[in-house]
Amino acid sequence: MAQDDPFDDSPQQTWAAVPLFPLPNTVLFPRAVLPLHIFEERYKTMTSDALEGNRRVAMALLKPGWEKNYYQRPEIEPIVCLGEILTHELLPDGKYNFLLQGVARAKIIREHAGKTYRTADLQRLPEQTVLEIDLLDQRQRLARTLGGDLSGLSGARQFTQMLSSPMGTSVVADLIAFHLLEDTTLKQELLAEPNVRGRVTRITDALESLKPLLSLGRVRFDEPNWN
Repeated sequence: MAQDDPFDDSPQQTWAAVPLFPLPNTVLFPRAVLPLHIFEERYKTMTSDALEGNRRVAMALLKPGWEKNYYQRPEIEPIVCLGEILTHELLPDGKYNFLLQGVARAKIIREHAGKTYRTADLQRLPEQTVLEIDLLDQRQRLARTLGGDLSGLSGARQFTQMLSSPMGTSVVADLIAFHLLEDTTLKQELLAEPNVRGRVTRITDALESLKPLLSLGRVRFDEPNWN
């Protein structure tokens, strides 16, 4: 395996025996922060092991039909988001609360047996190289969308400010997808999409499709977690 550095941009970067945390309706994106409450015994063990090690956990999406064998090894999507535990709290009853920040898109190379929770070797998901100048049109369209009919959405102002900052377009788009899009299938497709231009375009299209629902009062979002 290559050197285990989560911030190495090499498309061949790999991570060995990373704990997998599969959930049915949660897709994590790089840079996004996900609060988690851990109560199952196997995942309490997973959290303890991660904290004693490199603090890494990969979020995986369970495929439909997971209810039939949830406590065994239900099928999961092959593209996951590697994350790192930022802060944690061990509760008196042995449960955990922790904040997991997405680090990188990754694909599962192979899973391992032998633990009560699932682990897998991961490889960074290669992305097509694109310069910020080549994303200018998409960035401006995304800013117009958030600053127009969707300006009333919780978090829209913060994301508009991000788009006026030096923060990369793909980073802001990922954060928007994590916080403002609800379609889990779409979010998984966006996580697995290596084409940055196409990804940003799809996120903007999805936001624009919310306009009629917002005008009817059928869309409401909680404030994003900016931890």
